Amino acid sequence: MARESRCIKVLKKEGERTRRKLAEDGFLDNSLKPFSDEGFLYIPVTGEIPGAVSEIFEERDASEPLPRHELIGGIAIMQDCDRGEARRLLDSRPVIHTVLHSEGPVTGEYRTKDYIFLAGKETTKADYTEYGQRFLIDLSAAYFSARLANERQRIAAMMKDGERLLDMFAGVGPFAITLSGKCSVVYANDINPAAVSLLADNIRLNKKKNILPVLADARRLGSIFPPENFDRIIMNLPMKSSEFLDTAFRLCKSGGMIHFYTLQSQPGEMEEELEKYECEKISEKVVRSYSPSQHHAVYDIRVI
Repeated sequence: MARESRCIKVLKKEGERTRRKLAEDGFLDNSLKPFSDEGFLYIPVTGEIPGAVSEIFEERDASEPLPRHELIGGIAIMQDCDRGEARRLLDSRPVIHTVLHSEGPVTGEYRTKDYIFLAGKETTKADYTEYGQRFLIDLSAAYFSARLANERQRIAAMMKDGERLLDMFAGVGPFAITLSGKCSVVYANDINPAAVSLLADNIRLNKKKNILPVLADARRLGSIFPPENFDRIIMNLPMKSSEFLDTAFRLCKSGGMIHFYTLQSQPGEMEEELEKYECEKISEKVVRSYSPSQHHAVYDIRVI
């Protein structure tokens, strides 16, 4: 199908820069395909823009792939800051109420991210369900990723009933709540007060009676709990979890398991660090890609 639309005519060499600017400002019409001729690019737009002209454009195929994004409840987080594509994404699925763009990586002591609002309802809050568990999320207050859902199930399948579990960097509680069904008690710790507040809400929401939230610097956990107190420890702070290995090994029982998450470029990068401790590496696996040069990996370690 073809239809007439207002458009911006620019030199081809200026095309991508212009398209991105139109997208950021919310004027790009993604329902139509741009076209070129004799060194010029014609970019369809919405609304009245000075200098716009009218041309005939082909409509996009409705089956065209959606922009890359991560979905957390009703919030879609796009990789690109493109308001036109954000509206197309918003219109594509009724479950999506908000589209955001992450400005950068997790930063600061409280592990938070900054987001740019692109489309829909202007909020960072979502209600997320994972394998029957519900989580109240506020992306501006505490980091959360849905990409470890299968990893949480993997660890749950490894566990025995009645374990004592420590989650050293619990966030809003996805590991603690998911694994609590196999535990006699779970201590879920985080240094971020907003994360611990949401964690407490999620414990109540999921009617968990054996999870105790802890607000502390993980380095101090060794002075809060006695040595060899836990059967299993979760260490999901991939950018610097190696700084807390001394504490984890002090608190884990002989024969217990530590799940140590880290960022690395090549397999086995953390083996030299682990050789400092009395332990046996049971497995090492890639959890997900993190950047073109790094991946998020987990080492399953048995303490000797």
